[in-house]
Amino acid sequence: MTEAVGFDLDMTLIDSRPGIRAAYRALTARTGVHVDADLAVTRLGPPLRTELREWFPEADVEEAVATYRALYPDHAIEPTVPMPGAVAALSAVREQGLRVVVVTSKLGRLAAMHLRHLGLEYDELAGDLFAEGKAAALTEHGVRWYVGDHVADMVAARTAGVPGIGVATGPCSAEELAEAGAAHVLPDLTGLPVLLREITVGS
Repeated sequence: MTEAVGFDLDMTLIDSRPGIRAAYRALTARTGVHVDADLAVTRLGPPLRTELREWFPEADVEEAVATYRALYPDHAIEPTVPMPGAVAALSAVREQGLRVVVVTSKLGRLAAMHLRHLGLEYDELAGDLFAEGKAAALTEHGVRWYVGDHVADMVAARTAGVPGIGVATGPCSAEELAEAGAAHVLPDLTGLPVLLREITVGS
């Protein structure tokens, strides 16, 4: 199997904050339960249930998850844009003869909608995974480096035994990513093509 570079999705490859904000507001309108959408989008990364537990009683969380996911395609896909450098980063992976694997906590079918809408090409997609839970997918799909914006992504890389590349474009600072074990930390994806050329030499 050709080696791959793995990517997280939200706030790594895509800026989904506008779309997720809209989806949370739609959820509030549908359920009558207030969700502070502006606050929620500052802490993207963990699974949806983690955020919804901040706003809904435990007994109502699963219904809220189902309602949110039903609303998501109509509200969250169109406003979402690629992160700076995302398109060039994926092109750089291809130029190195490597595959693109997306491993995300977002439900796989919703992640696929985002990638398709934005024309971001990938080889494999694994969804509904977080932190250590991503490690098996990274291993299965031959991921050699894993790029993410959250400390949990660095945990995933460490658990899978591969270098983590942190991008400080999400809720976690460069310092937090480094402390979580990132082998490299970049301000954003624009620096990935140069880094990728450096780390793939002789690897």
